[in-house]
Amino acid sequence: MSERRRAGRLIVPTARPSADRALFEGEEFAFEELALHADPWRVLRIVSEFVEGFDALADLGPAVTVFGSARVHADDPLYAQGEAVGRALARRGFAVITGGGPGIMEAVNKGCKEAGGLSVGCNIELPHEQALNPYVDLGIEFRYFFVRKMMFVKYARGFVIFPGGFGTLDELFESLTLAQTGKIEHFPVVLFGSSYWNGLLDWMRAETLAHELVSPEDLNLLSLTDDPDQAAEIATRARPEAAPHPRKADAQ
Repeated sequence: MSERRRAGRLIVPTARPSADRALFEGEEFAFEELALHADPWRVLRIVSEFVEGFDALADLGPAVTVFGSARVHADDPLYAQGEAVGRALARRGFAVITGGGPGIMEAVNKGCKEAGGLSVGCNIELPHEQALNPYVDLGIEFRYFFVRKMMFVKYARGFVIFPGGFGTLDELFESLTLAQTGKIEHFPVVLFGSSYWNGLLDWMRAETLAHELVSPEDLNLLSLTDDPDQAAEIATRARPEAAPHPRKADAQ
């Protein structure tokens, strides 16, 4: 069995199911010896994840969350564009928050870090273990998707969403739902990559809007661009441009 170190801790991969799966599927997949008491104890662990995340990010300052596929390789043009978005956000005094993994997440963390910004990664326990990428300044580990999602929204002032799969689409529509229902206000949602997103936007206009399942103003919650600087500008325009991040300034 191979061993790896992550965020100062020794990680030994195992075949046991993820914490999310144990939560949803009940006692059959519970890790505790006293399965009857698994869920009450799990609630305490969930609370502890919220506390750990809140404590780690309490002094983060202005930030933008960037989503995108973990499957994008370093030689893909999207990777370079992810780096450019990370740099553009850092130049505006914003930290970046990503899922902390490879692909677009790594590219954005890299661009931000190399431009002197604060690079945050919120990593998630997965069946095939995912390590934090090497460009994360502040890394936090989560077992539960919904706790991690709270951090993405609570500590960001906008989203930039690159092409991605089911996870990225989930994050896109969840952010739109929160904005549409007023749970988050003045929260820009920027889609990056017109060739990828245009088909979805066309379908939303032709189907969801045409059938009056959404309102015209709901589609105005989205902005589309292929320009990294414009993506950063839109994602940060809801608030005045921030001063350089205090944590990063202190470290320099």
